[in-house]
Amino acid sequence: MSIRRPVSIGWNWSWHSSAAAVRRTNSRATRTRGFTLVELLAALLLMAIVIPVAMQGMSIATRAGVMGQRKAAAARVAERVLNDLIVTDQTAQTTASGTTMEGDTAYPWTAEAQAWPEDPMLEVTVTVTFMVQGNDYTVSASTLIDPAAPKIAPELAP
Repeated sequence: MSIRRPVSIGWNWSWHSSAAAVRRTNSRATRTRGFTLVELLAALLLMAIVIPVAMQGMSIATRAGVMGQRKAAAARVAERVLNDLIVTDQTAQTTASGTTMEGDTAYPWTAEAQAWPEDPMLEVTVTVTFMVQGNDYTVSASTLIDPAAPKIAPELAP
């Protein structure tokens, strides 16, 4: 006759003989030596689903980062070209175009000047085009200029 003693399984106590407890412990030890084929296949299936989704997320994040950098550079180019047109008094032309290099990327731009409908002013708009992964995007900068305003001579400018 064997002595029965309580064995803890989780939070529940149950009464087992000591031989059954030893057998149960031994069977657990042999089961934890490696993974079963089903566990390996399940892990591979999970990885086959997760890895493409993660790579797509990385691609989207990379494109968003490049888009932000190029958009900021295009905005700087638009502002610089707009300032150059105003300072060199080339706003009387109705259209102008060119290409500006920022780093290793070329940014083509166009400038248009048109009469402002409400006041005797001139609206000058510079539009810069840039490309990200085969798609064209644009950034525009505009300002109003009073053509009747006196011009400051370059030697008197601050």
